[in-house]
Amino acid sequence: MHLLGITVALGLLGGIWAQLNVLRPECDSPEAEEAALVAQDYLNAQHTHGYKYALNRIEEIKIYTVPDGNNTHVLEIELLETDCHVLDPTPVANCTVRPKHLTAIEGDCDVVLKKVAGVLTVTAFKCKTEESREDVCLGCSTLLPLNHTQGLNFVQASLTKLNNGTPNLTYALLEVGRMSTQVVAGGQKYITEFVIIEANCVNDTCVPLNDTMAAHGICTSEGINDPSVNCKMFSTMMPLVDANTTGPALPPQVHVHMGYVSHKHGFGHHKLTAHHNPHTNGYLSAESAESAEVVPVAPALTIPAAEPASASPPADDSSSDASASMEVPITVVKREAPASIVANAPAAQKDNVAPVQVCPGRIRFF
Repeated sequence: MHLLGITVALGLLGGIWAQLNVLRPECDSPEAEEAALVAQDYLNAQHTHGYKYALNRIEEIKIYTVPDGNNTHVLEIELLETDCHVLDPTPVANCTVRPKHLTAIEGDCDVVLKKVAGVLTVTAFKCKTEESREDVCLGCSTLLPLNHTQGLNFVQASLTKLNNGTPNLTYALLEVGRMSTQVVAGGQKYITEFVIIEANCVNDTCVPLNDTMAAHGICTSEGINDPSVNCKMFSTMMPLVDANTTGPALPPQVHVHMGYVSHKHGFGHHKLTAHHNPHTNGYLSAESAESAEVVPVAPALTIPAAEPASASPPADDSSSDASASMEVPITVVKREAPASIVANAPAAQKDNVAPVQVCPGRIRFF
């Protein structure tokens, strides 16, 4: 009786295994590239502070196929920070990746995408963002934490100088994007990037316009005491002002509305959104933990027991209840087959063996 139940369970298990297939295309194949670019754009859309990220490398790709064609793509990708702010409408393909000597920022992401009717959609992701410490040159600028007091004072002085040079418009600080410092002849030089927004001012207090049409732009400033400020507006990306005149730095005249300033923290960069739906997706959790490949677990099957040969009731009612049905949990786990079995496998089975994967893919920047 038990043998019959196990035989049926194994038959069903074989059917499930036949329907599950894991493909490993080359990391530079068109289908991998398509999925990676969809993931890149989606991650940038979730990133509400800082800069856009560009795809640098596809580390790995797996495609879990099912008979209905709605396959699941699991990617490991590496991204690099660009100089385009997330509010900048410039396509990320036209943005410049920040070079190593300016402290490059890397994002390593595991992304799960579902393909339905030929359309790829991200269902889960998990990212880690960190500074690249490779090839940091002696004497190069050093990235400062975004809550660095002297750096923020320099940003405020830069904003004041900007507003003094644009009498018909006033701008408030929306976000500090980057701050760095460099030791040069004459003292400590600061290099900053910050986002501005058109503001209404009453007396000394300026509040950003609560209007989707309010002008937004990004400014860069540098100097030891007196900042040199250059800004470009996102709508036109044309220079707003070239405030390169020399003279003593003026005291701040604009009070920043703190509700619009980016989160203060001790990092020198804005991180990618860390995760979305990672714990409810079996594909992503396996990838994130760097565990062995596990095919999704099939549901437990309840298999009715064979009819007893005798019509007479059993002596023990409890044993009858236990034998009325038997729950056989089925867990499908990929394991390495012995070499002898693989070598002697029939030709029909060899056709289902995935080709050797060419991964990781090419490096696009560094």
